[in-house]
Amino acid sequence: MLSRKAVASVQHVRCVRGLSSRASSILSALDIPNSCEIPGVYDGRWKGSGETLESVCPTTGEVLARVRSATPDELRETLEKSKDAHLFLRKMPAPARGEILRQIREALAAKRDSLGALVSLEMGKIKTEGVGEVQEFVDICDYAVGLSRMMNGRVVASERPGHTILEVPNPLGVVGILTAFNFPVAVYGWNFSLSFAAGNANVWKPSPSTPLCSIAVTKIIARVLESNGIPGAVSALLSGGKNVGETLVGSPDIPLVSFTGSEAVGRVVGKAVQSRFGKTILELGGNNASIVMPDADLSMAVPAVFFGAVGTAGQRCTSTRRLYLHRSIAPQFLDALQRLYVSLRIGDPLVQGTLLGPLHTRAAVGVYVEAIRQLREQGAHILTGGQKYDQAEFDQGNFVQPTIAIPKHVDPADAIWSTETFAPILNVAIFDELEQAISWNNSVPQGLSSSLWTQDLRSVGKWIGPEGSDTGIVNVNVGTSGAEIGAAFGGNKSTGWGRESGGDAWKQYVRWSACTINFSDAAPLAQGVEFSA
Repeated sequence: MLSRKAVASVQHVRCVRGLSSRASSILSALDIPNSCEIPGVYDGRWKGSGETLESVCPTTGEVLARVRSATPDELRETLEKSKDAHLFLRKMPAPARGEILRQIREALAAKRDSLGALVSLEMGKIKTEGVGEVQEFVDICDYAVGLSRMMNGRVVASERPGHTILEVPNPLGVVGILTAFNFPVAVYGWNFSLSFAAGNANVWKPSPSTPLCSIAVTKIIARVLESNGIPGAVSALLSGGKNVGETLVGSPDIPLVSFTGSEAVGRVVGKAVQSRFGKTILELGGNNASIVMPDADLSMAVPAVFFGAVGTAGQRCTSTRRLYLHRSIAPQFLDALQRLYVSLRIGDPLVQGTLLGPLHTRAAVGVYVEAIRQLREQGAHILTGGQKYDQAEFDQGNFVQPTIAIPKHVDPADAIWSTETFAPILNVAIFDELEQAISWNNSVPQGLSSSLWTQDLRSVGKWIGPEGSDTGIVNVNVGTSGAEIGAAFGGNKSTGWGRESGGDAWKQYVRWSACTINFSDAAPLAQGVEFSA
């Protein structure tokens, strides 16, 4: 019979996994253990005894980790701890919360390259984009530090003598943040930073396919919170699948739900939260168009469209999916764009110089293949791409060829044009007048980002005005992708009308009260109403 010590030794051996050096070096730099199962729940302590999630590298197919999700009991316990954490945080002055954010910013910056590499490893975007995503979190922390001293209400003049009216913001309570795989770090950063500055506790439910990014980020934040004596549940983590998301969305203890994902799921989330009179921030589909006028500077426009269509393998919500070219410059533009596609460097996103990594999952490859099938079936002209890479070095990964297609018909109601395909497929149409291109731009259900390339001030005026683009991001001589954190980010129509990051986005994370104060010796009614016995 084996001794207890021997049994423990055997169990320990079984709980150490063999990983490639490529993966293990990144995980160890972020204190993620190389063990059989990793706890994916945090509310001041790490735990997780629910279903197991697999993190799979989209480049090699290697299983990076198995993460234990939340059980129903663990979920309820975490929500209760988050409610208690909010009671602690709301008493802390906003500038003091800003100081905590400054420390989180420093901690994130110290791990920026390692965390960016993890984004590339687990999500699949190239390393410069992974590092850039972490930089977004760093930048929004900077923004929120300043904001913590400027989350101002208003003083409103009263019509009654000896009265004044204040509009006062106060914390909401607990904010639920449900993020998508394509930006597994930045989107939580946009929400957490503003919400924390406002005095809210936050519960993060990340995509089930990118649990390691959320664990790494939570570890960094948790260390800062712990060193300052702040409850860890102000930045709680609930890894899990559909059941965890449904519980958060349906919980009356979460007055605000921020959801980033598909239009179909966003519609369900919006209805569920509205049914209990909660608030939502929805960041959903983007089916973004670039319009290129005859006077455009093609040396700027062509590379921008190239990045917009191919960057992140077409998996940004702001990726360029529709391209409208003026007839006079279309041949020249397409010739230059195809040359860039031919020169594209494909491969491991962690290797310097790679410009195209894999799609995130096998299912995404299936979506790409189906979209190409529909294009061919409807008679589209495929200029380049249109299939998976068949070289041996790409066999284990989710690599597909970026595609430029000219559909046979330009009908915005057709699924080819009206559906967001989360893959590097760019559909092209030719126009003669700007008004025609604007009409095409506006005739799809989504309304996230759009771009006009021109040097004509009259075209600019029309484009950004009431007769112009109806999207939430309306750019001129800038591509559809790559927004900065200083302005509010979000879209209109079926994109969900949500706004995150800069601008006035912070105002969604507070509850507003109109407070009328009477400092006179009389109590008159408004509007001159008389009501005396």
